[in-house]
Amino acid sequence: MSDRQVVRIGAGATSPFRTLREIWNYRDLFRALGTRDLRLRYRQTFLGIAWVVLQPLAAAGIFAFVFGSIAHVPTDGQPYVLFALAALTGWNFFSNVLTRASTSLIQNPQLVTRVYFPRLILPLAVVPAALVDLLVTLAAFVVIALAQGRGFDARLAVLPLVVLLLGALALGAGFAAAALAVRYRDVQYLLPVAIQMALYASPVAYSASAVPERWQALYYANPLAAPLELMRWSLLGTPAPAARQLAYSAGVAAALVLIGAAVFRGIERSFADEI
Repeated sequence: MSDRQVVRIGAGATSPFRTLREIWNYRDLFRALGTRDLRLRYRQTFLGIAWVVLQPLAAAGIFAFVFGSIAHVPTDGQPYVLFALAALTGWNFFSNVLTRASTSLIQNPQLVTRVYFPRLILPLAVVPAALVDLLVTLAAFVVIALAQGRGFDARLAVLPLVVLLLGALALGAGFAAAALAVRYRDVQYLLPVAIQMALYASPVAYSASAVPERWQALYYANPLAAPLELMRWSLLGTPAPAARQLAYSAGVAAALVLIGAAVFRGIERSFADEI
């Protein structure tokens, strides 16, 4: 009897390093869930992946009419469609990750209640499909920009940093929202409203330079402001955010990931009972 191996199944790892190692051990499941999400996203749609491009283009067109033609919002010397589309590319990535991560548990009750695996994999698995959407939208942006005679330079190398910042912000909030949505279903109704409010509080339809000087500090308290301005700078050469503003966004992103993961792990024990 002393030679027999005993496997104890508990609530899971508690330290961040053990959690990361556990997720790595289940990387095949992560890959399978990410592939499934990507394959099923547009499976029974007429236009398929074209929706990835049509949605931001439609939004950019509406913004161009309302804020460009009617309100005459300054665009730092850029055509308004490109100006809005550059920021919408990053915004849609953030919004997609946060929205899909927040519903990842309640949309997979059969996995949560019947099979053991690190539950954090479910919100993490929405990232690959969101990245594919981001790349498709970026490709469309490049085609439109080149058709208008625009060029690109080494500033494009900053885009991975922008994606990392936006992804961390979305996942940190998504971890907490996914866990809270299991216990409080109100989250899935409140979150779209909060995302819509954050859209207009971020430099998507307008630039940070349009915000009065006395409101700049409060404006950049929004951690999305700096990475979205950085994305626009990398694609169009508009003014870049200050280093301290980017450092603030990075700090908030790191804190959100840690706090979101802590909230997730704190509620995780009751997922199977409450979902």
